[in-house]
Amino acid sequence: MAIFMYQAKELFQWLTDKEDITVLDVRNDKDFNRFQVESPYPFTMLNVSYYDFMEIEEESVARVPRNARIRIVCAKEGSAKYVAEILEKHGFADVGYLAGGIKSWGNLLVPKLLEKNDSYTLYQCIRPGKASCSYALLSGQEMMVFDPSRDIDFYMNLAKEHGCSIVKTFETHLQADYIAGSRDITKATGATFYANEGDFAGSKNPYTKLTDGQTFSFSQGKDIVRVLFTPGHTPGSTCYIIDEKYIISGDMIFINSVGRPDLGGKAEEWSGMLYDSIQKVKQLPETLQVLPGHYMEWEEANSDLLFTLPLGQVLARNKNIYDLDNLEDFITFIKDNIRPQPEEYTTIRLVNANLEQPDDEKQEELDLGKNECAASMYAKSQEQKE
Repeated sequence: MAIFMYQAKELFQWLTDKEDITVLDVRNDKDFNRFQVESPYPFTMLNVSYYDFMEIEEESVARVPRNARIRIVCAKEGSAKYVAEILEKHGFADVGYLAGGIKSWGNLLVPKLLEKNDSYTLYQCIRPGKASCSYALLSGQEMMVFDPSRDIDFYMNLAKEHGCSIVKTFETHLQADYIAGSRDITKATGATFYANEGDFAGSKNPYTKLTDGQTFSFSQGKDIVRVLFTPGHTPGSTCYIIDEKYIISGDMIFINSVGRPDLGGKAEEWSGMLYDSIQKVKQLPETLQVLPGHYMEWEEANSDLLFTLPLGQVLARNKNIYDLDNLEDFITFIKDNIRPQPEEYTTIRLVNANLEQPDDEKQEELDLGKNECAASMYAKSQEQKE
């Protein structure tokens, strides 16, 4: 069997189907430890540097299981192909290399159906490489998107597959951990870009400002989207309640924990807003299905690999946060459970505000890597590992 090139979506499918493959990442230790392929289920992962294959070929080949199905990952594709050719030379029979390198994994979006009824269809669009979720709401020949990533072709193709046009795009806040796609979707489709001026007032985006409690509908049908301002993660953090059944929570409500309020460098000031918003969230119906903007681990997904949980269960599993009954204790919790934000977050905020526009290669570099938007014991434990 000759070596072959595979796509990121194929790798995701193999991993979620629990196929017996070995992922061989040939990037250096630093890049590998910063960001790597992850799966809902256990799989075999090896990290053997491309340079090792160049300099100590025999020893490096010996580290790869002889009879395994090998799927190689590298930074940009070329190194993976080089290593694949070495393994083929040494008699390995089933070897593939990832098209586009790790960035293709980082940009992968997987649409998962949340609900389809006579009125609308709702998708959770999971981005495994960023541990983030965006959303698509469709009805008739129209589609609304929430927190789209910069891969706008994905959303446009999803709309096309359903005979729709994108008519509205919403942001939950000014993102710091990935480059948002609403501005480019608006430019490409003419869709109206909605956002909270609490975050976007100083930006150069062509957005339409939201008001708290505002509702939206498709051209035909009842109001289906309700705006709920929940400042704290950022001053303009906004949730969207869909059909009084789902809450697209951005970085306000996570299945595990809440959004960190320090990314703007005003931890105590924003913590006060976040604490007040938590009190507001606790008054919402506990039957609302939380649809978060991010997750921390695949363990948060349900058996259908969807990230959603009734609000009542979210409050219960995070009672160490939601039961805090005074601001002082809440601020102490926040300070104890955040880690330094990645350096690139400052630049990403400027890009999303349309105040800086680096070239595509730089944007790709900025956009890679998992999010660090939660204030949680997980963040603290990760810091202790380093």
